[in-house]
Amino acid sequence: MSKISVLVVDDATFIRDLVKKGLRDNFPGIQIDEAVNGRKALQMLTRQPVDLILCDWEMPEMSGLELLSWCREQDSLKTVPFIMVTSRGDKENVVQAIQAGVSDFIGKPFTTEQLTTKVKKALSRAGKLQALLSSAPPKMLSSGAFANDSLSALTGGKADMLKPAATPAVQTVAGFAAKPAASKTAVPSASSGRGQGQLRLPNGSMSCVIKALSLKEALLVVKRTDSLPQVLQSAVLDLEQGEAAETARLNGYLHAVAAFEAKPDSEWLQLTFKFVDSDPQKLDYISRLIARGTAQKHFSPGA
Repeated sequence: MSKISVLVVDDATFIRDLVKKGLRDNFPGIQIDEAVNGRKALQMLTRQPVDLILCDWEMPEMSGLELLSWCREQDSLKTVPFIMVTSRGDKENVVQAIQAGVSDFIGKPFTTEQLTTKVKKALSRAGKLQALLSSAPPKMLSSGAFANDSLSALTGGKADMLKPAATPAVQTVAGFAAKPAASKTAVPSASSGRGQGQLRLPNGSMSCVIKALSLKEALLVVKRTDSLPQVLQSAVLDLEQGEAAETARLNGYLHAVAAFEAKPDSEWLQLTFKFVDSDPQKLDYISRLIARGTAQKHFSPGA
């Protein structure tokens, strides 16, 4: 029986690695190809057939929606399952994708179980589920977030990414000082909602304060809960800033988790969130956000 062929399309290497590892762990006989954007994927699809496409929405050169529209115009790709792997879950975006012929959605961040469930569902509709299951191990891996995945898969083999680093030199944003918190418990706050965001993790969402920001990472402060965020856990940071209420959905992973205060029972956590997006529009948004933040009057958390 021929192998099931899957094309993974995303401009972020980290996300492609997560998807590939999730598929290979559960379906070791599966054949996986990858493309860094829609344009590269289009070129690959003109040369070789696939059984399933897992594609990001926001990418440089050619978006996932544009690739989807092109696929549905090709006789050989009209019925191929196309799953959008995206942080865009707004009703307007969902309707757009449905009208273009999308088969299903996987929201970022996602778990291994969510990924494999969607893949099996899509291939079942296409009549290829049995071929997929024939390559799966006798016992599926337990569900859960990607926090326990192989470090090499998450870091591209660069183990030094995990070494503790000094506090990065980053621009303070929207009035948050980069200095440490005072000795007394200080509740991080923002002025008129500036500098706040929503961090979406596979097991839920939490409000956060943007303490500092650079083009590569953000320092976030969140309130501690029973379920602690895990290092290397994939996440999406939703930021809404400016009078036009611009919203950016930034994909990434947690690089470090530490107590915000120098005590073991700290009520607040400081997270280092590394960005994995290379989309020029998102990088431009972050640049403008940094510039806007430096124009604000700075004040200490808890002020």
